[in-house]
Amino acid sequence: MSEVKTHPVQFINAIGQRVDGKRCPVVVTLRAYEVYCKVFGPQEALITDDCRGGFGTSELIAFLYARSFPENEWRQRVDEALHGMKNM
Repeated sequence: MSEVKTHPVQFINAIGQRVDGKRCPVVVTLRAYEVYCKVFGPQEALITDDCRGGFGTSELIAFLYARSFPENEWRQRVDEALHGMKNM
């Protein structure tokens, strides 16, 4: 079985501490990045050079949620998801 390619992600544990070294499969981060690019513009370092540690878990959830809607709704759906999250 081949190794799954990954990108870094930011992760905050249950007591609010950042945990370094967490990673997510590229197939997931690239889908989130597709939405990110449409909403905010490209920032390739976010997924390739550990820019700020990659996506946060809340961002991944918001971007993947938005991706399930038509592209013209992505900005609205990202905002909707992020607005609805509490303590993430």
